[in-house]
Amino acid sequence: MSKIVVVFHSGYGHTQRLAEAVAKGAGADLLAIDAEGNLPEAAWAALNAADAIVMGSPTYMGTVSWQFKKFADASSKAWFTQAWKDKVFAGFTNSATMNGDKLSTLHYLFTLAMQHSGIWVGTGLMPSNSKAAQRNDVNYVGSFSGAMAQTPSDASPDEIPVGDLETARLFGQRVAEVTERFKR
Repeated sequence: MSKIVVVFHSGYGHTQRLAEAVAKGAGADLLAIDAEGNLPEAAWAALNAADAIVMGSPTYMGTVSWQFKKFADASSKAWFTQAWKDKVFAGFTNSATMNGDKLSTLHYLFTLAMQHSGIWVGTGLMPSNSKAAQRNDVNYVGSFSGAMAQTPSDASPDEIPVGDLETARLFGQRVAEVTERFKR
């Protein structure tokens, strides 16, 4: 079985809920970046040992949180030795508005994965974009690049739309399936 980790920062708990859903679908371990942008040494060892790394950050001001950026900058040690080369990578994000420039965050995560010579996995999910679509449908936000969620700014983490959590779970499942294919 593949070793998958979900490394994420969550400012208010919304991104953590998504990380938990992705991890559930992927059978992954969670690695939380703390409020100061740090990971314990054991988390770095887990990243190095992983077959797949799924990255998550809230979208703040059109990109990742500064805590996630600090982690990304610290990953340059792994980059320098190409320690994560050919690992499977994927990413997810959440913001308060439907667009919220979430794609900029996913592009950032994709670029980081490419700098590490990784292999990117998208959602593999068709969008819910018909007139009959409902807010709690899977992939209602309509992302192919990675999982996206939208939670109103005054909503608690418990109020994340069910469809966004299911999208995250299915996305994690896809990452696990693709990772297994690459291990063959």
